[in-house]
Amino acid sequence: MNLREAALMLCALAMLGPASAASAGAPPAAPAALGKHAAGAVPSPESGWPQWRGKYRDGICDEKGLLAAWPEGGPRNLWKAAGLGRGWSSPIIAGGTLYITGDVADECVIFAFDLAGKPRWQAKNGPAWKGPYPGARACCAYSEGRLYHMNAHGRAACLDAATGKELWAVNTLEAFEGKNITWATAECLLVDGPRLIVTPGGRKAMMAALDKTSGKTVWSSDPIPGDRAGYASPILFEHGGRRHIVSLSGQHALGVDADTGKLLWTVPCKNRWEVNVSPAVYAGGCVFIVAPDGPDARLLRLKGAAGASGGSGGVTVEEAWASDLDTLTGGVVLVDGVLYGAGYRKFRGWRATDFTTGKTRYQAGEPDSGSAIWADGRLYVLSESGPMSLLKPTADGLDACGRFDLVPPAPKKRDVWPHPVILDGRLYLRYHDTLWCYDVRGK
Repeated sequence: MNLREAALMLCALAMLGPASAASAGAPPAAPAALGKHAAGAVPSPESGWPQWRGKYRDGICDEKGLLAAWPEGGPRNLWKAAGLGRGWSSPIIAGGTLYITGDVADECVIFAFDLAGKPRWQAKNGPAWKGPYPGARACCAYSEGRLYHMNAHGRAACLDAATGKELWAVNTLEAFEGKNITWATAECLLVDGPRLIVTPGGRKAMMAALDKTSGKTVWSSDPIPGDRAGYASPILFEHGGRRHIVSLSGQHALGVDADTGKLLWTVPCKNRWEVNVSPAVYAGGCVFIVAPDGPDARLLRLKGAAGASGGSGGVTVEEAWASDLDTLTGGVVLVDGVLYGAGYRKFRGWRATDFTTGKTRYQAGEPDSGSAIWADGRLYVLSESGPMSLLKPTADGLDACGRFDLVPPAPKKRDVWPHPVILDGRLYLRYHDTLWCYDVRGK
């Protein structure tokens, strides 16, 4: 058995749990026991959809009883709200309020709506982004009555979620001697207990934790010489007796101890334009990373001594497998041992990849590349050219269960980048100035 085969087997065993280790004579089958959210993934304690990609930041919604198929023309539209300006952020929902951002004229604006689509308040978080692809980037995050947002210029702000009053703000690029990146800061902030995680990619720190009540620095990780921030947002999980934060900078995938800020490991992930956008995916002691125009997508197996979080045990990673998947903005969803993600240049359709082996189970040319979330046995796929699709994965393909055009298809424009959101039987979709709410509850 070579090193790669051994890494595959150990990664698969970790996903299946300790009971499977006794039968280690041959690589196990795909980890059907993986379930929905990965064991060890740390969720937000808030109810609702309090941060980007949901409570676990994995694009998985736990709701049941949703429509198994859509009528012609799509599900019933309940309401829409216009006037959001330009932007690609998705809504978050907490405490009966929906929060979303957009660039309006010269300002980055945070909007609060009730769940009938009526405005509650709006506030500003610094200037709009006027550079390449103008518009707001990041989603908000909610925690204990406060709202957190990073604008395109690296300004992290904390607001009273009930009123929109700003409580504090820190320009993270100035504080940690970072420089803005080509297409602007796009980090969806992560709240970790009393701390707010930011990734300025500066000379003083690649990543840092701020006190979420004051904005003061709690810890800062070592910088990575010659590197800057990427466009990805971090994930949080527990593994090997330690709490890990994993993200991607402009040129690396990296792991940080969540309690001390110690930079645990880095892996080169340099591509043509330094556009590491898709968040990492964690399961079973392994981290999946993917980017376009560069090295292949890879599954990295974490290695290191178990011990208390923040201990001195070293952590390293080794490659388990590689794939030519080249997802850009849409992210990847992991369900029952299968990664679902869209290609960018090499193949613009959707692919199902076995998480254990990296082998392609199947790929489909339709729908077009885009973003997806998972709910009630279906993929909800918003294509970057305009269509919205409901798909049921099978053993050998994706069965279409519904489709409608959110906006008129624009194959050449391809900028429908917000991720879908589902909460309480409602599907929320955004395209620049407008947010739509659809009823997807089963009858």
